[in-house]
Amino acid sequence: MGSETTTVTTEGTELVMERVFNAPRELVWAAFTEAEHVRRWWGPKGTTVTVVEMDVRPGGTWRYVTHGPDGQDAPFKGEYLEVVPNERIVRTFVFDVEPFNDHSAVETLTFEDLGGRTKVSTRSRYSSREALDGALAAGMEQGATETYDRLADILTELTTGLN
Repeated sequence: MGSETTTVTTEGTELVMERVFNAPRELVWAAFTEAEHVRRWWGPKGTTVTVVEMDVRPGGTWRYVTHGPDGQDAPFKGEYLEVVPNERIVRTFVFDVEPFNDHSAVETLTFEDLGGRTKVSTRSRYSSREALDGALAAGMEQGATETYDRLADILTELTTGLN
């Protein structure tokens, strides 16, 4: 699973994704935690996103709605459980469409400083293997890979602006 740039594996009830971005950790963190950046990269190719809510703190909530080119909307939401600036985010992740909204995941994102580059690791733990399989069947792997490709493009643009 995955692509040339994004590693995607499963371990029991967890979906694990890893990607190294050619940008400093502080910039990658900002891309994940500031709505003006998220609006530019979140969602698969050809989509746009509305950041409805984004309160990045323990107990804060988030809600994004991805708008497809076919007019279909895909809402996502969750709650931030843990936030360690530039290092770690733990949040719930719900694809808010029946029957998937009955199966939230707990998503742990870590941001590893690689000296000007950043490794982002995402571990999404589902309540069961069936819930994980449902997420994969709904296209999560391809959507996440394309989303990370869009993020890489935005980070390149932002990094170029720093120099």
